[in-house]
Amino acid sequence: MRIVVISPRVAPGILTLATWDALRDASRVVATEKDPHVHAIVASGIDVEISSDAPALESGTAADGVLWIAPTGDAEWARTVADDLMSGDEVGKVEVIFGSYDVPGASLIDLVEVMDRLRRECPWTAEQTHTSLARYVLEEAQETFEALESGDSEHLREELGDLLMQVVFHSRIAEEAEGWDVDDVTAGITAKLVRRNPHVFAPETLDHIPTTSDEIDAQWQRIKQQERAGKIPPLHDH
Repeated sequence: MRIVVISPRVAPGILTLATWDALRDASRVVATEKDPHVHAIVASGIDVEISSDAPALESGTAADGVLWIAPTGDAEWARTVADDLMSGDEVGKVEVIFGSYDVPGASLIDLVEVMDRLRRECPWTAEQTHTSLARYVLEEAQETFEALESGDSEHLREELGDLLMQVVFHSRIAEEAEGWDVDDVTAGITAKLVRRNPHVFAPETLDHIPTTSDEIDAQWQRIKQQERAGKIPPLHDH
């Protein structure tokens, strides 16, 4: 028997080739619920049974053809089921397959979703404004600075999280009334990083490619001044 674990942070239907092969080769595909990922699998032409029963090994070779789809993102469910089934002479008869993987930064999606829910369901969070939160930005920035000075890596990790929360919080507030959101924030800083680092992203546009830290900093400052003067050089169109 096989158990497939799918990340909740990828679009439905985005699975590894090995997972699609396993789905097509299975004699039975079973899921605990018909979520968007299961809908996508069904839409591809694969029948999926919905069952609230706990997975169980079947006798003989029948178990080899059964594939269970774990509740989306619930790797612990898959591990628990596998541990329960793999005992005694049953060891080796259960295989856990990761159908999709999170890319770096994927957990930011969780933070955005949590903040969105808090904004809708938590009275305190719902009534906050840019003004009411302003002091927290300063506090979290100061605490992050202190963590940097202390050299405590774990403390720094925690404080960076608190500071990031402020970015997401203000972005969520802006989404309601100001016409931009966290995606606009991240898209803006990404474009700025690309624009101010042409030695990495568009070296063919430069007469001289900076190689030292001083040269790169001078280039950054020069492009920054051009931006402020409304003379932003366009990126090379690949």
